[in-house]
Amino acid sequence: MTNAYDLTGLLKGAAERAEPVVRGVKESDLGSPTPCSEYDVRDLINHLLHVVISFQALAARGTADFSTTPDYLEDSAWRARFGREAGLLVEAWSQPGALEGVSQGMGLPQRTVGEMVLGDMTVHAWDLARATGQDFVPYGPGVPVLNEGFGALAPTGRKMNVFAEPVQVAEDATDFDKLLALTGRDPAWRAPAAK
Repeated sequence: MTNAYDLTGLLKGAAERAEPVVRGVKESDLGSPTPCSEYDVRDLINHLLHVVISFQALAARGTADFSTTPDYLEDSAWRARFGREAGLLVEAWSQPGALEGVSQGMGLPQRTVGEMVLGDMTVHAWDLARATGQDFVPYGPGVPVLNEGFGALAPTGRKMNVFAEPVQVAEDATDFDKLLALTGRDPAWRAPAAK
């Protein structure tokens, strides 16, 4: 399956599912916990924006600095910025040759790097939706690509503390729930009830 799909189309579909979730985050949500225990909602949005911006450079075989994450939410237009940056991300990965060769910034095949940002947009959109009480349905065609790609990356991801240990799910769980579990998320996670 690895090369038999249109990554640009998958990124566009994922961005179209993620954008309304980001736009639906209220100011009062920013301090709320998320399924990513190390991030509250504000931190997760900053991380997601940083990924979307940084992976534009990686599409062009540039480099990216993930040692720190700027506070993109200092600008009150961060919701609209996410939509613009996601559009630029899709455009960057649609350029001729973007999926060829090895990433200078990551040392991985370019296609794998593209799958990584597809995964971040898909899984983190779910994280935000769960944390803020919104509905989220992933872009379906991307899920099998992510299950295959993340299945291969998961052992290294766990060593690097990018993925948590997998969560057990029923054999008849949906493919998306299996993807969440693979990344160490409990598909049944819900935001704690307000006190």
